[in-house]
Amino acid sequence: MSALFEPIRLRSLTIPNRIWMAPMCQYSAAPDGPMEGVPGDWHFQHLAARAAGGIGLILTEATAVSPEGRISPYDLGLWNDTQTEAFRRITAFLKSQGTVPGIQIAHAGRKASTERMWVDRGAPIGSDEPYGWTPVAPSPVPFDDGSQTPDELSTAQIDEIVGQFAATARRARAAGFDVVEVHGAHGYLINQFLSPFTNRRTDEYGGSYENRTRFALRVVDAVREVWPDELPVFFRISATDWLSENEDDAREGWTADDTVRFAADLKAHGVDLLDTSTGGNAPDARIEAVPGYQVPFAERVKKEAGLPVGAVGLITEAQQAEKIIADGQADAVLLGRELLRSPSFALQAARELGIGIRVPEQYQRAV
Repeated sequence: MSALFEPIRLRSLTIPNRIWMAPMCQYSAAPDGPMEGVPGDWHFQHLAARAAGGIGLILTEATAVSPEGRISPYDLGLWNDTQTEAFRRITAFLKSQGTVPGIQIAHAGRKASTERMWVDRGAPIGSDEPYGWTPVAPSPVPFDDGSQTPDELSTAQIDEIVGQFAATARRARAAGFDVVEVHGAHGYLINQFLSPFTNRRTDEYGGSYENRTRFALRVVDAVREVWPDELPVFFRISATDWLSENEDDAREGWTADDTVRFAADLKAHGVDLLDTSTGGNAPDARIEAVPGYQVPFAERVKKEAGLPVGAVGLITEAQQAEKIIADGQADAVLLGRELLRSPSFALQAARELGIGIRVPEQYQRAV
């Protein structure tokens, strides 16, 4: 029996295997007009191909809770009925293949208003340029030297964004999603509140650990309130932003110790799984070349906080993924770039591990 292909039950939802698709931005939605933020044919084939390839759970790319919450004007959104209806086509197909459809909901914060990654390497779009706007953030700290200085959020604006997360979660359920993941990683808005490097506030949302985590927990509570009790809520986190762990960097950041502590808080607030990634660049580039280099962060959360975890980071081989699950380092593996290269990774892994799984009738002669 393969641990990788053992179903996992979270609340009342059973996910057929532990090979999951990580969110990957495609920058392929219309930037304005009636189809703004709406998933189209590209998004359908991108997600559908992996479902046909045997993936147990698919998480959409970061899907914005408001137009201003997009990282680029070409991101997906879920703030209107047109978007909701378009997602129904995708979730219905994923379910027809035995795949659980999940969605990651997000606000980019200070990282917003940028180009697509293949256009000028994702350069910032100024608020006075076509499709540009002024980003918002916990504090007026730009993402880098070339980025706009974001507007500092007022407490009223914070309340509004919490409501936007809840409204998007409600739409996600109406669109047919069975898992919702709150994006609190990779320098997006929630991550900006968590890290003392980007959060310079002196009110109830800044300073202490309790204050810096307040916004994230409010978002989780708002999502959990509108999401069905029988279905799981995930949270994606950057286990470290590689600042405090870097002896050559004097800046204070979010640490692995913070993540373990926060995982317990998230569990108490109804989060069912922590999708454990990292943010920024590791102090030594060689770290990011090690297969499974982020898995130890997930393993620590699982052991110390008792919260189910997903592991990411250069997981590219069936035996490697099997060992991560069998050794108890994580409850699932989330693949990104490997699934771009090999959409049928799960079918190939099953064959390699000698496991029989559901194969689309159209593909059975090839498997």
